[in-house]
Amino acid sequence: MNTASQIQTAPSLTGRAGGESSSIRIVFMGTPEFAVESLRALVENKYNVVAVVTMPDKPVGRHHDVLQASPVKQYAVEHGIPVLQPERLKDETFLEQLRSYQADLQIVVAFRMLPEVVWAMPPKGTFNLHAALLPQYRGAAPINWAVINGETVTGVTTFFLDHDIDTGRIIHRVPAPIADTDTVGDVYDRLMVLGAELVLRTVDDIAAGNVQTVEQSELMTNDEQRMANDESKDSSSSECDVHSTSTHRPSSSLNPAPKLFKENTEIRWHEHTVKSAYDFIRGLSPYPGAWTTLRTADGKETQLKVFFAEKDFENGSQTLGHEQSVEGEQSVFPLSVLHSSMAVHLRDGNLCLTDIQLAGKRRMSASDFLRGAHLEGAMLVEK
Repeated sequence: MNTASQIQTAPSLTGRAGGESSSIRIVFMGTPEFAVESLRALVENKYNVVAVVTMPDKPVGRHHDVLQASPVKQYAVEHGIPVLQPERLKDETFLEQLRSYQADLQIVVAFRMLPEVVWAMPPKGTFNLHAALLPQYRGAAPINWAVINGETVTGVTTFFLDHDIDTGRIIHRVPAPIADTDTVGDVYDRLMVLGAELVLRTVDDIAAGNVQTVEQSELMTNDEQRMANDESKDSSSSECDVHSTSTHRPSSSLNPAPKLFKENTEIRWHEHTVKSAYDFIRGLSPYPGAWTTLRTADGKETQLKVFFAEKDFENGSQTLGHEQSVEGEQSVFPLSVLHSSMAVHLRDGNLCLTDIQLAGKRRMSASDFLRGAHLEGAMLVEK
């Protein structure tokens, strides 16, 4: 895991456009709410954002007949900033439109992989804000995986784009703590604000010519460097290992941050200790949500999402009368009621599920659920 002593920090993050910074023409690229905070910081601090590039409007609704603009587009339109929404980033019409804005610098926050013809276009380059302390947690879901892996420190990084995913020269890294009770939502909000501050600082340094970059390989151990080289040979995209369902990551290696799917967000109870299951749940809360399958005494199975849990080591000697068993190829874990929660017994203690949601139902506390349900004979089943 990362430690504070291993982290490069940027100087004080108090950017205000002035001099060279205010004259630089910026094209901003991003899509979700996380990116809006950085765009807002640029606009409110008088940086010269000449255009925004974001994803095309997304069909939503029961019949997919309503188009919904991305959060970045909504903010840009509200503030009179021109918006480009290309289907393909190599489309010549889009490239001509992008060139017409004569950007000096492009900033990417939570967007998509850019082709070289795009990231190499502005004379001062294109930099990306990544929600982790690179070279750790390269990939699509860095905040989730840092929490899942039980990290106590994460952070934000700005780096110049190059040919590979999240491998460019680092400009600045700024650390942020992860508390044992933090969910990914808590860390997301913290990094969103810290990242926006770092974007301003990075623009100021680029404008002033004060950037001294560091190759990511210089921040790796020899073992991590070999792993990075092997992954680069295996795949040229961030989709490497994205379908893996394993939750075990060696703390001394280069930890990836693969995209989240249903397959790798299921709680694989047999793989977990109490602490690792606890971290897995909070690393997926509130979105997309860790899930498991609840089987009641009558054999009915329902998907159960778990948003928070509590660790219990005091009642381990009682074992609640339950241990893992196997039915065919499925592992099953009987449930008990403990401290007004749904308790599952793992090899080193009990995990008390306190915040849940059954498929098709509202999210609720386990204590509310237990008022109208009976757990006798109920169990959690790995699919």
